Amino acid sequence: MRLIGNIIWLVFGGFIGMLVWLFAGLLVCITIIGIPFGVQCFKIAGLVLWPFGKEVRLGDFGVGGLLGNILWIIFLGWELAILHLGIGILFSITIVGIPFGLQHFKFARLALLPFGAKITG
Repeated sequence: MRLIGNIIWLVFGGFIGMLVWLFAGLLVCITIIGIPFGVQCFKIAGLVLWPFGKEVRLGDFGVGGLLGNILWIIFLGWELAILHLGIGILFSITIVGIPFGLQHFKFARLALLPFGAKITG
């Protein structure tokens, strides 16, 4: 089921979503200060490409991760989290779209607090 879900996801927008996150990561990496934020964008891009069967665990961040998450939330995170929540709600209207909506809810969690998050699976 994971393979089928990932293939459907890839065909209907997963590849484009991954390209958007990669482009955002490259833009943020232009400055030296933005490199840690770009690395987080690359992490999210990998998850957006092939999300089914992967879990996101939040936490395990130190003082640097806490500072990074605070800056991320202020400048990038809250907009992205709201976007993914909205898309997830739209997908969850139909029974067929619920698995895809759940993936967007997973992205919303990661888009809010990416520093210290672990992607397993």
